[in-house]
Amino acid sequence: MSTKTRTGLLWALTIVITVVSAIYQRSTGPTKPERITVEAGGEEYRFTLRRSHVVTRDLFIRLEDAPVGMEGRVLHRRYPTGEEWRATSLRRDGGMLAAQLPLQPPAGWIEYYLVLEQGGREIFTNEDEPVRLRFRGDVPAMFMIPHILFMFMAMLLSNMTGIMVIFRHPGYRKYLRLTFWTLLVGGLVLGPIIQKYAFGDFWTGWPMGQDLTDNKTLVAFLFWALALYTNRNATKPKPVFALVASIVLLLVYFIPHSMMGSMLDYETGEVVTGFLQVPVYHLIHIW
Repeated sequence: MSTKTRTGLLWALTIVITVVSAIYQRSTGPTKPERITVEAGGEEYRFTLRRSHVVTRDLFIRLEDAPVGMEGRVLHRRYPTGEEWRATSLRRDGGMLAAQLPLQPPAGWIEYYLVLEQGGREIFTNEDEPVRLRFRGDVPAMFMIPHILFMFMAMLLSNMTGIMVIFRHPGYRKYLRLTFWTLLVGGLVLGPIIQKYAFGDFWTGWPMGQDLTDNKTLVAFLFWALALYTNRNATKPKPVFALVASIVLLLVYFIPHSMMGSMLDYETGEVVTGFLQVPVYHLIHIW
């Protein structure tokens, strides 16, 4: 097998692993909208409940194409507090049911649940497992798009480096260097800018805080810095460090994004980190 063909096969394997990792991360995490299905009038009706919102736009809970005769209300309160639940009716506008909920500052949270009725009978409520929604500042596209691209490229190059090491391809050191620099720019330069716009602080990881996103980025970068240092000498390279770094970054990507992130303490007015927010799913109603 020629070197060109071998490299092409390694790239194909790399792309598959990277795409699967990206899809997994996008489909998990505490900010992914919760999908719900309800039986209404003998038919299934599906809708989503959002768990993230920017503070620059009014917050509406919308049920598109709601079945005829369906009505209900949204009960909400700030989270985590012991406040009384406040009810807001879902108002119909054509085929849509909608309720406006109050905005909160960046890193503020609310929890809410729906009560849906049809023909005078309750057909759905998630009162036992309310949805938790976090507010964030609006991040300019000029920072968000490059951040996403650099982080994706870092993952792609990292996987290629690790696969090359496994198959003893001599060109791994080139991709090692590229991974280091793309991770540096995407994670430790653009990442803090995103954090500042979204929640008001450039860095909320160690030693300043316990934000899991910041901390896992820092851990991955340190492993890649070690891999770069130990492979700086072409005559005595240590590819095992590059392989370990690629595995660490892959594991980092399998940690759902935004877990243990920023949360506004309503009593003190301070933003705290390290808050574990686990996705909430309805075992019966989710599909």
